[in-house]
Amino acid sequence: TRETGWRTCDIMDFMEEAVDLVVLYNVEELPKGVEQQIEVLARAAELTAEAMPNLRTMDNLTEYWIEVNRLENQADQIHRKLLAMLFNGKYEAIEVLKLKQIVDVLEEAADAFEHVANTVETIAVKES
Repeated sequence: TRETGWRTCDIMDFMEEAVDLVVLYNVEELPKGVEQQIEVLARAAELTAEAMPNLRTMDNLTEYWIEVNRLENQADQIHRKLLAMLFNGKYEAIEVLKLKQIVDVLEEAADAFEHVANTVETIAVKES
């Protein structure tokens, strides 16, 4: 994983990278379970967008970072299940490499959402 200070634009970079990889690798069908990763990312994006206006007042942010943390834990579980499925012998080795890179990048996006939420939590705690 990338050990950097993530920003919300990094999240978009990860998601764009995943889409680019699907196109570049000419992946015709993503494994079952990737849609769950995408649903988690969509929910984290919604929560983050809803929470950002509250940074002005630092009100009502606790539920945001708790829920994003829960979503990231869910994303971890989905990621592990996807990896197990990829390595179960159903896919050719080259296909495993392609698909693993895609699901790994989507997991990095989930990690980045959690990092943003943790940053918001740190700011809110310092301001209180």
